[in-house]
Amino acid sequence: MTIEITNESGVDVDETVLLRLTEHNLAELHVSPDADIAILLVDEGAMEALHVQWMDEPGPTDVLSFPMDELRPGTQEEPTPAGLLGDIVLCPQVAETQALAAKHSTLDELILLTTHGTLHLLGFDHAEPAEEREMFALQRELIASFQATERRRRA
Repeated sequence: MTIEITNESGVDVDETVLLRLTEHNLAELHVSPDADIAILLVDEGAMEALHVQWMDEPGPTDVLSFPMDELRPGTQEEPTPAGLLGDIVLCPQVAETQALAAKHSTLDELILLTTHGTLHLLGFDHAEPAEEREMFALQRELIASFQATERRRRA
C-alpha cells in the first residue's frame, strides 16, 4: 500500500499519526494492501481555490476528496482490489478553527477529517439522512478503534 503524505500548508502536522490512521482505516475497511492513496495538506488560499474549482463554493473548506478508481470497502473474504483510491486534501488552518470550536486538538480534528475523506474515497456520502447516519457511525467506529490502537501502542 502506498500512502503518500505531502504537507504544503506551512503548519507543523504529525504526519506519522495520519499515516498510521490511514493504514488502520484501510485495513479495517479491507482495502487491498496494493491500493494507493495520497493526502495533501494545503493552506487556506490553495484550499479555497480547490473549493471554488471543484465545488463552486467560496472560501476554504476543511477536507476535499477526489476518488480515482471508484473502489469500495471489501470484506475479510474478498478485499477491495488493488487500485488508486484517490486524493484527500486537508486544510490544517480550517481544522484548527473547527478544533477550537469542538474543544479538542487540531490533530484530533485532522484525524476526523482524514477518516471522513477516506470514507468519501470509498463511496460513502452524507447527502441523505440515511447515508449520513451510516457514514458518520462508521467514521466514529474507525476513529474509536484507531484511538484504542494508539493507546495500546503507547502503553
